[in-house]
Amino acid sequence: MKIICIGRNYVDHAKELNNPVPKQPLIFMKPPSALLINNKPLYYPAFTENLHYEAEIVLKICRNGRHVQPEFAHKYYDQVAFGIDFTARDVQKKCKEKGHPWEIAKGFDNSAGLSKFINLSSLKDSKHIEFRLTKNDEVVQQGNTKDLIFDFNYLICYISQYFKLQQGDMVYTGTPAGVGPLEIGDQLEGYIEDQHLLSCEIK
Repeated sequence: MKIICIGRNYVDHAKELNNPVPKQPLIFMKPPSALLINNKPLYYPAFTENLHYEAEIVLKICRNGRHVQPEFAHKYYDQVAFGIDFTARDVQKKCKEKGHPWEIAKGFDNSAGLSKFINLSSLKDSKHIEFRLTKNDEVVQQGNTKDLIFDFNYLICYISQYFKLQQGDMVYTGTPAGVGPLEIGDQLEGYIEDQHLLSCEIK
């Protein structure tokens, strides 16, 4: 099982972090130990002083494939979840300044918050999925997958050029604008459309 993540996939998010808008998907990975499921709390890591939330729609891969062609891409996922890419922003900044990989800032234990998966067929429009994240009952991120730079099908085709897609793999598809810091005691709630799917307390 792979956790494949896409960075800077919403224009406004790239701009808020003063990053260039990518011309191809920016891919990084998280290990299986990064998963945080069943609404368990996240314990604030000791190695960071600037832990951020990044809300995302997550695809679940439902069949194996390599070099997937555009006309078949939609057959490789049929469920989505609400995810949070927890990021040690200060650690990431230091890695970027040195030209180093981001794994210690992005792939640490429990850094991939994940709700249960729901069927795409249960949503009003599987290409225009609305989602939002609240922190302490205040909406901090709101997005719609119609604003993705690289849509789901493009991601499937692109990723499968480099990595064999396997049933059970997950793709974190990118975060909209509004990312920000977390403190101990914060309560996060994630929604897809009107469905409350994720709760996470920072401890």
